[in-house]
Amino acid sequence: MRRLVLVCALALAACSNEPTEEERAAAVAEVEANQTPPPEQLELAPIRYREIEQHDLFGAGCSFAPEGGGLSAVALAMAETGHFLRGSELVTMAADKGSRELPYLARRKYDGKAYSMVLDLDEAEGEQSGEETSDYPATLTIRDANDEVVYRKPGMAQCGA
Repeated sequence: MRRLVLVCALALAACSNEPTEEERAAAVAEVEANQTPPPEQLELAPIRYREIEQHDLFGAGCSFAPEGGGLSAVALAMAETGHFLRGSELVTMAADKGSRELPYLARRKYDGKAYSMVLDLDEAEGEQSGEETSDYPATLTIRDANDEVVYRKPGMAQCGA
């Protein structure tokens, strides 16, 4: 009789819809592997003369300063490369030569391994601010490798040589 009860209990366990511990662990691992973490929210550091000199970032292009952030540029859009500071790390991206050309050889879009950057200028509202510079209302958007927006702010782009 005891054997019959034991066999019945084993048979019921085999027919049960409850997943085994191994099946549960595999299901949890699959869900965790397919989750995308929330995008980081970048806080860009000002690009100062020391970084410009250290990384030889001289030349024509546009610099972007966000509203409310003072006059310090947080991103540079140049003929061949775009740059921003993530903490103390200079992030460099290649100019997307298929994107629209902005004043002074800058490009609208720059692509890198971990980030892409888009600088949208309102060229109709630009005003000359110096002998070889003009200021434009602008918006800077940076996306991560998952194409998630991690930075988007309005501000001013100064383009010149």
